[in-house]
Amino acid sequence: MNIPKSHPRYKSLLYREKIVEGINRGYTSQVGLVAHGRGEAFDYLLGEKTSSYAHAACEAAVAKLMSTRSVLSANGNVAALCAEEYVTLSKVLNAPIEVNLFYRTPERMKAMEKRFLEAGAEEVLGLAEDAEIQIESERRKVDSRGIYSRETVLVPLEDGDRTEALKRMGKFVIAIDLNPLSRTAKKADITIVDNIVRAVPLMVELAKKKPRWRGFDNAANLAGSMAIMQQNLSNSQ
Repeated sequence: MNIPKSHPRYKSLLYREKIVEGINRGYTSQVGLVAHGRGEAFDYLLGEKTSSYAHAACEAAVAKLMSTRSVLSANGNVAALCAEEYVTLSKVLNAPIEVNLFYRTPERMKAMEKRFLEAGAEEVLGLAEDAEIQIESERRKVDSRGIYSRETVLVPLEDGDRTEALKRMGKFVIAIDLNPLSRTAKKADITIVDNIVRAVPLMVELAKKKPRWRGFDNAANLAGSMAIMQQNLSNSQ
């Protein structure tokens, strides 16, 4: 689709087309397009910009990821929206990328691996399926070198079941979730309430400054993000 850059929703339409391309190339599911649309609604309420609360969450997340043995989980929408930036983040943090899918098939897993290798990754975890976490969905299949054994897990665009399972295992969970009311947002140790296309590049820049881990109050940060949404909603009336 040829989207004119003068279109007032150019970026939004471009991101949608990236997901459609991912569907056509086999690494994104049709359900991912629905999930993206849901996220867009929350991004409107945020004003489609990174708040001070999201910036603080990104900084805390980077500090934690750099100070522990970490892994960056990835689903189809991550591959579609910001594969190159995610690979850069992986290299800056020295943390591997692991593919983990709810709608998992061997074909999708291989397509995901190919996408991240094309984006510059040297290795992509997740295809080994040599360990499991305690949930019933296909997301239970993980890599023993990654999600299963690492201390800190970044779970962007996540579902609540796996976040809860990872927490039961004693993992430190960092989420990127535009919905501050989701189970993922509430159960994670750090939730970045922001669009992943803004959050990941910001995390790359912050990682270069090597921030120190100083702790984080996720509940207070979520409350701040919700206050921004409420204020923007009130101002629109």
